[in-house]
Amino acid sequence: MKDIYIVLIRAHTGLGSIARRFTGYEYTHIAVSLDRSLTDFVSYSRRYHSFPFDAGFTHEYRDYYAFGKHQDVKIKVFRLCPDNTHYNAVLGFIEQCENDNDEVFNLFSMATMPLLHGFRIYKANNCMSFTAKVIELSGAADMPVAYYKYSIKDIDELLEKNFLFEGRLRRKPSERYNKYMRSFEPIKYFSDMSKLLLTLVLRLIYKK
Repeated sequence: MKDIYIVLIRAHTGLGSIARRFTGYEYTHIAVSLDRSLTDFVSYSRRYHSFPFDAGFTHEYRDYYAFGKHQDVKIKVFRLCPDNTHYNAVLGFIEQCENDNDEVFNLFSMATMPLLHGFRIYKANNCMSFTAKVIELSGAADMPVAYYKYSIKDIDELLEKNFLFEGRLRRKPSERYNKYMRSFEPIKYFSDMSKLLLTLVLRLIYKK
């Protein structure tokens, strides 16, 4: 058997600070790692630090969380220990998300989570729904509501018996850091924002 790590992150970003003030809960991002050293993470998130609308399935690394002047980041880790059948189901789901170019970031569900408690859009996920689906496929916990309705705090409570560690994760350099931290022209910001919003609206209307 191989372990799966569910990692809650106290993001250093501006959006993370705003979310903490609004919710009163400190963890604002969540990711999955198949790597015991917690070096490589997968999630649905922004692909560039300063550009939130180029978002979707992505690999993240320690220096994405502890960026700039930050030398560490606070995390909370849960360990899932699925059997081979469930582990392979998780791998299949991750590979599907990574290789499907139609997959997009479910911004609408994320932004309205405190009010609407999550909703599905065709081939769209955010960090919460992606991680909750991994947990569901792992068979590690009984999930009384649909996977896309779980907030980060809900997942925290759901996995209480799987708790492994809470503390600081030290920064570790990655090869893609400089590319991740690059800046963009304003026109790209607005064009990609418009593209994502239009895609989500059309999928809400036509269900695909």
